[in-house]
Amino acid sequence: MLYKFKSKAAGDLIMLEPNGRRVLEIIGKDAGPKGIILAEEMPAALQALEGAIAREEAEHQAAIDEARAKGQVPPKFDAVSLRQRAVPFMDMLKRCSAAGKEIVWGV
Repeated sequence: MLYKFKSKAAGDLIMLEPNGRRVLEIIGKDAGPKGIILAEEMPAALQALEGAIAREEAEHQAAIDEARAKGQVPPKFDAVSLRQRAVPFMDMLKRCSAAGKEIVWGV
């Protein structure tokens, strides 16, 4: 399944199901086949994504530091980070919030 996010204030954004589901869960939305993010919900959604990105980066750095302290090889993480996956969505949230337009998917 794909998530296709649409808005009148930004171009369409397509995400693979696991990535779209993760982003929607982070912002507190039901990751069902259809949904809407209202303009007034977007600032909180941006904060939630920024917090999740910061936590993931801190966890990765802590794991690397711990491995190095023990003289082990640092762990490998996904080639594409949450930050990289979320930046286009965050840009869409910012544009739509500024324009006062909602984002929908599955319609």
